[in-house]
Amino acid sequence: MFGPSRDGLPDAIEHLARAHRRHHPGAPLDALRRAYAVAERAHRGQMRKSGDPYITHPVAVTLILAQLGAETTTLVASLLHDTVEDTEVTLEQVRRDFGEEVGYLVDGVTKLEKVEYGAAAESETFRKMLVAAGSDVRVLSIKLADRVHNMRTLGVMRPEKQTRIALVTRDVLIMLAERLGVQAVKTELEDLAFAILHPEEHARTTQLVREHRRMPDPLQPIAAAVAETLREAGIEATVRVRPRHLLSVHRASVRRGSLGPCDFGRLLIVVDEDADCYAALGELHTCFTPIVAEFKDFVAAPKFNLYQSLHTAVADREGRVAEVLVRSRRMHQVAEAGVIALGDPHRPAEQSGAAADDAERADPTRPGWLSRLLEWQAQAPDPEIFWAELRDDLRRNREITVFAEQPGTGALQLPSGASCVDAAYARHGEAAHRCVGARVNGRLVTLGTTLRDGDTVRLLLAPEGSSEPSGDWLESAVTPAARIAIRRELTARSDRTRHAAAPGAPAGPADAR
Repeated sequence: MFGPSRDGLPDAIEHLARAHRRHHPGAPLDALRRAYAVAERAHRGQMRKSGDPYITHPVAVTLILAQLGAETTTLVASLLHDTVEDTEVTLEQVRRDFGEEVGYLVDGVTKLEKVEYGAAAESETFRKMLVAAGSDVRVLSIKLADRVHNMRTLGVMRPEKQTRIALVTRDVLIMLAERLGVQAVKTELEDLAFAILHPEEHARTTQLVREHRRMPDPLQPIAAAVAETLREAGIEATVRVRPRHLLSVHRASVRRGSLGPCDFGRLLIVVDEDADCYAALGELHTCFTPIVAEFKDFVAAPKFNLYQSLHTAVADREGRVAEVLVRSRRMHQVAEAGVIALGDPHRPAEQSGAAADDAERADPTRPGWLSRLLEWQAQAPDPEIFWAELRDDLRRNREITVFAEQPGTGALQLPSGASCVDAAYARHGEAAHRCVGARVNGRLVTLGTTLRDGDTVRLLLAPEGSSEPSGDWLESAVTPAARIAIRRELTARSDRTRHAAAPGAPAGPADAR
């Protein structure tokens, strides 16, 4: 079963190596071979609840990552990710044999494995995950792939354990996948959790999709017409029908009441270059009838998780309406795999096949949102408050950019719905307690004013000690950083007042004799 193949790799990981080479044709495979040998030997004799040899699990997890385009270091760490937790292999051995970087990732995943899931520990789960991941989201990428394979094989568990794991998957890990932009993982986890948590709705939706597939897909002739239109315009593009996944079909049916024959999928247009996206959009809106309300430009304004696409909808001559996504090949790779598609974070980026300049690119293993979470999670005074604020923040899947009126102070990335209060704490930290007003686009506004993308903001601070936050600020603050800081200050103020009013409290200066 584990004999060597013609290129020296064990048969058990030859398919993994092929998947890796599709994304990284020149990648060396020796480290993968050695990592598999260590993992197979360490896990030998261990079995999963399904009855399969345990080694099938790290191989399956690593295959998921390889198919998404993860670089070699991540794959090596993935093969080894359970060895330190479940076998005699030590972290020191991993570092010695595979290097500090692999050791760091394995250590991070091992810490995640020790996190207790469940209702009682839920408020601490995400905090521990963030701390364990540190500054490298590849730890979280391995954890997500690990959860995908565990969810695929969850049928051997007791029903109550299936439900518990599916709930944590829905409430924590799916939101993580969304934040990391790993849509391929997110959609699969959504469907797997949907089947466990809502079996009746899942069965009805599955039947809907089966009935739809028995009939000719009306999107196919629209796709053919779009492909011909782009070909005549000289735009190189692939056009295909992209079926909605099950949970997406269910949500659409709930939202619309009933689904038409064109509502079970979208057209996906993939072009070579970014500029071709707009050229393709122009042809679509010229040769078909555009549904103007459906147009969104996530190319010029990407989502917080790196996602870029043009969204539109068009009607053909027969009145059939198709939703359309337009993106470049690079955008498509990132849309599916998120940060995993960005490659080795310690090497310069490559653009259009040519190496970038010598300057190291922005590190994709530390997205801005993760930096912000790591900063304020340490300040959260109470685990329950942290968890409530975190879940609310993660559900906000759009960001806005606002600019300071003063030159040279940089832009702020804030979640949609953020107010001037949020901008104040994002810009000034606890000094924002002294904020007394704001100007937005030159006009004086209240601190509760909701900001819009592109707004210019000037925050007005009172002298130190002359002002403090109001309890009303909590009603307009949406960011955890602002809400936690305000709550902490309000609590401290209440404690000071209570202490001053307590019998036997030290006399103030006015009472001194």
